[in-house]
Amino acid sequence: MSVLIIFWAVVGAQVLLACAMVIGAYRMLFGPKAQDRVLGLDNLYLNATMLLLTFGIRYSSTHYFEAALVIAMLGFVATAALAKVLMRGEVIE
Repeated sequence: MSVLIIFWAVVGAQVLLACAMVIGAYRMLFGPKAQDRVLGLDNLYLNATMLLLTFGIRYSSTHYFEAALVIAMLGFVATAALAKVLMRGEVIE
């Protein structure tokens, strides 16, 4: 019984994360300002990380956890670089 509950909880989480990714992609593509687009990108990579973690739980594979770690690190660097570009207009000083 508990395996069935965990399975459906993970599936429900995956569906909700996919919906959140669609909303974040819409915000990233059609945001009125550049700041909204950066927030959409931030939302998209965080939801992709969580979606990969739920796939790792569902399929009991460590490869998904490693991919989630890589996406989290690259997403943070991308968000920090875009924020710096929006503040100063340049990435490298």
